[in-house]
Amino acid sequence: MRKKRKRKKRHILRKLFMVIVLLIMLGIGASFLYVKMSPKLMINTANNLVLYDNNKEVFFQGSESKEWVSLNEISDKLITATINTEDKNFYKHHGFDFLRILKASLINIKNGATKQGASTITQQYAKNLFLSFDKTWKRKWDEMLYTMRIEANYSKEEILEGYLNTINYGHGKYGIENASKYYFNKDAKDLDLAEATMLAGIPKSPSNYSPFVNFDLAKERQKVILDLMVKNEVISEEERNEALDEELVLVGKENNEEISSIRYYQDAVIKELEKLDNIPDTYNDIEGLKIYTNLDIKMQKKLEENVNTAFGEEKELETAVVMMKPETGGIVALVGGRDYDKSSYNRATDSKRQVGSTMKPYLYYAALENGFTSSSAFTSEATTFTFDNQEPYSPKNYNDKYGNKPISMGTAIAYSENIYAVKTHLFLGSDALINVARRVGITAKLEDIPSLPLGTNEINIIEMAAGYAAFANEGYKIEPHLIEKIEDGKGNVLYESENKKELVLNTSLTFILNNLLTATYDPLYIDYNYPTAISLASKLTHKYALKSGTTNSDNWNIGFNKDIVCAVWVGSDNNKSLTTKDYKYAQNIWYNSIEFYEEGKTDEEYWYKKPKNVSALFVEPISGRPANESDEKKKLMYFIKGTEPKETDQTFDEIQSNSRAS
Repeated sequence: MRKKRKRKKRHILRKLFMVIVLLIMLGIGASFLYVKMSPKLMINTANNLVLYDNNKEVFFQGSESKEWVSLNEISDKLITATINTEDKNFYKHHGFDFLRILKASLINIKNGATKQGASTITQQYAKNLFLSFDKTWKRKWDEMLYTMRIEANYSKEEILEGYLNTINYGHGKYGIENASKYYFNKDAKDLDLAEATMLAGIPKSPSNYSPFVNFDLAKERQKVILDLMVKNEVISEEERNEALDEELVLVGKENNEEISSIRYYQDAVIKELEKLDNIPDTYNDIEGLKIYTNLDIKMQKKLEENVNTAFGEEKELETAVVMMKPETGGIVALVGGRDYDKSSYNRATDSKRQVGSTMKPYLYYAALENGFTSSSAFTSEATTFTFDNQEPYSPKNYNDKYGNKPISMGTAIAYSENIYAVKTHLFLGSDALINVARRVGITAKLEDIPSLPLGTNEINIIEMAAGYAAFANEGYKIEPHLIEKIEDGKGNVLYESENKKELVLNTSLTFILNNLLTATYDPLYIDYNYPTAISLASKLTHKYALKSGTTNSDNWNIGFNKDIVCAVWVGSDNNKSLTTKDYKYAQNIWYNSIEFYEEGKTDEEYWYKKPKNVSALFVEPISGRPANESDEKKKLMYFIKGTEPKETDQTFDEIQSNSRAS
């Protein structure tokens, strides 16, 4: 009885499905009459996208590129392979292959998942006319109408030519001529069968089927295409076997000199574009787009060079780097990985990583805001924190080094002391750190745990750079962005960045914190330990605030002045543990990049002027006590007037707090 009910249910579902398909087909038929009377669609605007750097020089062009080629300049083998792979009935249908749609739908229903697609070449070309790839019903309807309008107004040859000149072949290569020169260093008309079938397989999933990403998978895809061509009787078994056995000579280089990492910046621009309001949905509505960005070409080129030089022969580690103008939030250079050809995954825009001790400046700003000073002291010693109904917590300093004496906030920053940080966090209460992080723009999840200031939570690198920009910008929060202005093909301004600033931190306290962050490379702090970036002391020619952060699998360096914020992450996609020698990579990339950007500039121009309500006092740097004649080391430190340290000041351990240590 149960089986009979199931069969009956399946029968009803099939009937319902057939009715729906019939209604759709009738609707499409009626729509054809409508689009036939519509104005001719200008399909030559597909991918008509031009990106400009901060000097208004073009660094990317879509279909306006000189690499557009006519159909008779494309290898017949490539054309045949593409049609047999993507749309074997291309010359027989009017934009939609209904039998293929029906077959694919039945297969997908049977499997309970999307196992087979049914988009024709015309449908795929219609998608290229759109600026984004939203999967809404309105979008699908618009794509269907565009498909019909293309078919109603253009010949099959014109459609195929446009499709082959705008499709994505991976690694930032749009169009068959660009792809042919990139992969094989030859014109599209000269592609042989093996090369043609390799390229024809890429558009289905460029991030998977590029031979530079996964050669074995690309060969499997090539074999599928060759088998289809044999099945469709357009090549022989012998031709198939010869193509499969041919040793492909892959080039993967440009004919002209190119900054390969610029494609990470380009991808980030497109991602930002898709989030903007008031930008038309299609290229056809606007005759293309001109996008003016903050990209500094010279800095991008140097950044790529610094990444390559820093890693040398090291193969496993990855990186992400963001350089941002703190006054506006404009991103002037960006690297999302070491090699775009091997991985187009943009770690700068898409990844979140544990930030380690780069979280501590948010904590120490909160401390300054709550009555701490540059000299406020906790005892540096091995400590176990105990809490009601919780496991004891025993953080450790790097290399288990402790002073076993009171140390100042400046010393804690210089050594990146974990004990001092946790004591401060517990003394203030967790809300203080989280509140500051939220104010400067950190949106990532922040757990209310004792280890929060040690950076156990994961945050995106652009978000971290923007957070530090609030310090660099003397308390003003900014919105990170790549795009400054967008115009349509006629020069009408569609969008312009407002570069809004919002005062979220106290300017005098950010001045004090920024000066504290120079302790990380200051020789005056050499004592029972060394400042974390002491190796840079003799290399830096300008004054910067700097903080590093390290977890088992992540290493960060974030530093800034009024002119620029530079944030560098190094690690691996599979969370491989780092070794001590791996810590040099992020630091080297950071200082070489920021020093290049600041070349020819002065600290007088881009370091911070002391506010009127701030006083300067020489202190003994390790303890933070006022300096006297017997002190060998004296450090000029800054304080809000009236909060200068005294010899009688207590160490905070001696003051009752919300936590208790044992």
